[in-house]
Amino acid sequence: MFWASYLLAVLAIVLAWPVPILLSRAQWPARSPFTAMLLWQAIALAGGLSMIGAMLVYGLEPIGDNLIAGLRALAAMVLFNAPTTALGFWHIFALSAAALLTAHLVFTLLLTYYKIERQRRRHRELLALLASPSGQDAATLVISHDSPVAYCLPGGARSVTVLSDGLMAALEPAELRAVLIHENAHLSQRHHLLLWAFAAWRQALPWLPTTRLAQESVNSLIEMLADDVALKSESKATLIKAIAIVASGSAQGTGSELAPTASTAALAGLDPGNGVLASDSARTTASRVSRLLSPQPQLPAAVRSLVLTGCILLLALPTALLVVPGLLG
Repeated sequence: MFWASYLLAVLAIVLAWPVPILLSRAQWPARSPFTAMLLWQAIALAGGLSMIGAMLVYGLEPIGDNLIAGLRALAAMVLFNAPTTALGFWHIFALSAAALLTAHLVFTLLLTYYKIERQRRRHRELLALLASPSGQDAATLVISHDSPVAYCLPGGARSVTVLSDGLMAALEPAELRAVLIHENAHLSQRHHLLLWAFAAWRQALPWLPTTRLAQESVNSLIEMLADDVALKSESKATLIKAIAIVASGSAQGTGSELAPTASTAALAGLDPGNGVLASDSARTTASRVSRLLSPQPQLPAAVRSLVLTGCILLLALPTALLVVPGLLG
């Protein structure tokens, strides 16, 4: 496993620095946001697996020719007092670092979920007091606020879309439909789960460029996916106007506790600041409008297949280095 640990370390570095930077600057993701989304997920998973795997493989190298054999030998040392003389200081250090990093990632994921659920619960309580049914759909609520606000609150059967009366007054019927379709697309495609995973990843490793770039890119791609759903029913002009009106509410500042800021929305999986045709960042709004004003053809099927193959290989390579007996050892 000697060479496998070094190869995993190199792969982790490549996926943590140059690859996400290059992908975040690429133009093609706007042409196929779903494909780009899969690639970001593959980079995140493969990068994390390589990072932890490199330390594990190096630490277990003296006692096994692959991850499974090494873990069995390690378990024998811990549980049955087998001799530990084969493990040097740096091997023990690497194993400890791998265990701590794994625990940190899992703990951050669970903590982020807890915070998400707590904020959603609080938000639902506020909505129960201050919002009223829209009259069009039981899952659509209206808050009293002059600024145009629109976002969704995920929650399974309790999921709702929240609009301000200022938004409803500013939009034409077709534009309002575009907003609702966009919001419902986020809920039906469960984009909040992706936001949760990438938000947790960034909180766990804020110093890693991949985490910031991935979260920003995924937020933008989610918006594009929901825009594409809205375009199936409404015109580009209608959607562009709706985006501009909702974005104007973000620029003005809502001043309302029921219109979440970007930071709370990012944490709670709400729409404003992190999705759903609401308080997008200026960069995300600009990229969405530019994409609609100057549409580009979808990536050819052959290119999409190539990217998907790359995703599979990204996940397969560190997995193979970890579990295949004696590979590169």
